[in-house]
Amino acid sequence: MPFYIGESCVDETDKSCTEECPVDCIYEGDRKLYINPAECIDCGACETVCPVEAISSTLRGTPDAAWVADNAVFFAEPLPGRDGVLGNPGGSRRTGAIGVDTNKVASLGSRT
Repeated sequence: MPFYIGESCVDETDKSCTEECPVDCIYEGDRKLYINPAECIDCGACETVCPVEAISSTLRGTPDAAWVADNAVFFAEPLPGRDGVLGNPGGSRRTGAIGVDTNKVASLGSRT
C-alpha cells in the first residue's frame, strides 16, 4: 500500500482526492477519509490535490507507521458498530459514506 491518509485529514474531509481518484478507492468515515490498499492503483493523483497534505506515500520519506496501519484497519477489521469488515467493496460510490471511523480516529479530540 504505497498511499495512506494521515492525521491532518481528521475533521478536514475536503474530498478533492475522491474526485481525482480514477478507481474510486477513497472511502469516507465520519471524521476522516481512508484509501483502500487493495483497490488503489498507486497513481498518486489523490496526493497532488489534497489541500492539507494528508496523503503520503510509503515509498518516499519516512512513512508514519501508525497511520499506515490505521488506514488498513478501516478495511480489515470490524469498525465500531458494524458486524463485519468493510473489505474490498469495489468503490466508495457503491458504499457511500461509511459514517464511522477506526478506534484511533474516534478517540482523537476535535480538531476544529
